[in-house]
Formats: sequence, C-alpha cells, structure tokens
Amino acid sequence: MTKKEKKPEKVKFKKAGPTFTKDKFRKFMLGSKDSMGFVKKTLAYIVLISIGFIFLYPIFKMISISFMSLEDLVSSSINWLPSKLHTANYTAAAKSLNFWKGLKDSIILSGVPTLIQVCVCAIVGYGFARFDFKGKKLLMGLLLFAFILPAQVITTPTYILYKQYGLIGNLWAFIVPALLGQGIKAPIFILITMTFYKQVPQSLVEAAHIDGAGYFKSFFKIALPSATGALVVVLLFSFVWYWNETYLTSLYVTQGKSATWKPLVMGLSNFDSNYYENEPSLSSSGTTTADINEAYRMAGTVLTILPLLLLYFVMQKFFVESIDKAGITGE
Repeated sequence: MTKKEKKPEKVKFKKAGPTFTKDKFRKFMLGSKDSMGFVKKTLAYIVLISIGFIFLYPIFKMISISFMSLEDLVSSSINWLPSKLHTANYTAAAKSLNFWKGLKDSIILSGVPTLIQVCVCAIVGYGFARFDFKGKKLLMGLLLFAFILPAQVITTPTYILYKQYGLIGNLWAFIVPALLGQGIKAPIFILITMTFYKQVPQSLVEAAHIDGAGYFKSFFKIALPSATGALVVVLLFSFVWYWNETYLTSLYVTQGKSATWKPLVMGLSNFDSNYYENEPSLSSSGTTTADINEAYRMAGTVLTILPLLLLYFVMQKFFVESIDKAGITGE
C-alpha cells in the first residue's frame, strides 16, 4: 500500500431515535383493541369518581356530623371537620337504641333466614339449571312474576295466613318463607345461582357420573364449589336486605303479645321518641323531640349501618377470591 492510497473510511450508522407518528398518537389517545387510550381512561375515571362521590358524600357527611357538638352544628365556620371529636353523641345514641340487645336481635333476625335462604336458593337454582322436567317453563314464569310483584300487594292475605298459623311476633315469620324459597328477594337470588350453575361445563358433570357419582355428589363436589361466588353474593345481599327491612319486620316480627324483638333498624325508626324517654333532662325541661340534636341522629345511623360496613369489608375478600376460583367458561 503506497502512501497515496487512502484507507477506506468506516461508515458510521446513526441510531434511529423514537419516532412519534400519527398512528402512535391516535393509538395513545384513542387506544386499540388490547388497551384503552388516554381519552377513554380519563372519561372512565371521571365517571367512576363522580359515581363514587355521589355514594360516599352522604356517608362522609353523616360521620362528620355525628362527631360534632351543638356549638359546631350552629357555627357557620365549621362545615366538615368538627372542632373536637364529641364522642358523647355515640354514647347517648347507643343508649337510645339499646345497642347491644338491638345488635343481637338484628344478627339473629338477619342471619338465620339468610343462611336458610342461601341453602334453598343453591338447591333450587341447580334444579332449574341442570334438569329438564315437566312444567319448568311455568315455574320459571311464576318465579319471574314473584320477582316483579310488589310485596305490598300480598301483604294482607299473607298477614292473615301468618296469624292463623301463629307466626306473628316470632322468628318463624321469616324462617318459613325462606325454607319455601319465598324469602326477601329470593327469586333474584335463584336466578343468580342458576346463571352461575349454567357456566359449569356439562362435561364435568357427565365425567363425574361416569366415575360413579350420583346427582347429590356431583352437586356438592362440582356444582357447589364452582358457584361459590354466587353464594357469597346471595349471602351478602340477603343479609343486608333482611337487616334493612323495616316494613315486614314491623308487620310480622315486632308485633304481637309475645314479640320481644327490637332490632337496630326499628330502634332507629323510633329514635326520637326513645331518646326522649331515655333522657330525663329533656322531659323535665319541656324539650320536644324536634329539639333533639341532629348529631345524635347521625350517630345512631352510623351505629346501625356499622355492622353492615364491617361485613362488607370482610366478605369483599372472599367474594374476589371466589370469583377467581370459579373462573371457568361454559360450553
């Protein structure tokens, strides 16, 4: 190689930087089939936050007022945070509600019919989902009719029937309908369990029958574990509906000569009169029930719904886990 000859120059390649094209921008904003875009996510969060605010605002406001003193209630400078946590409101409200007895009565009145209703709805829903029998469509029509029929329409004949059989004033007024699949909101619970049972592949049940399992064994070993999510839903909502039911409770359970049941919801409905009777200072000073501090009413409401909130937080974990375990698809 002579001096005049030059070495070939090395070609240098530049690394291409990230390019933000029109398609990438559109995919980022509007999303694709696999992911939501920025616009859709923003709209979804706005809707969820708005709905959450609508539901949570009354609860937060109620808790805030329940800790306020009379001076905080009449002060225009205090809106949300009380100047001092006035826990005496809860003491007075618990005394007015007879809290511990009311809590025990509420748990029994709500828990016993709920457990019976869960068992009955699980069996009836499986029968509708897996068996074809004569009159099935008629029974399904009656089930839907019972769901849309207002309870007030049959209140009078039901009350007369319960009175003839001595069910007024005791727990049997809730137990007997639950045993017969006619508890509070039972038709919708039967439809929920039936839908879950239909998601179980029929091949699993047929394989169990080939292995020698009967109808009961296939129900308890295959269908029932797969419908755990539905049973948790039925348990949670049935308990809540029995707990909050004031009309039927006052009509069937708390009436009668032998009635000794005083659940929390009934104590809350008569909160003003009970508070007036339990506070001698009010009656001696000539104060009426209209003059009762609003913070006492809010404290009584918080005490009434507190067990339901605790139940929800406990059952939420089992609900999510049961949905994950029952994540099989039907055929």
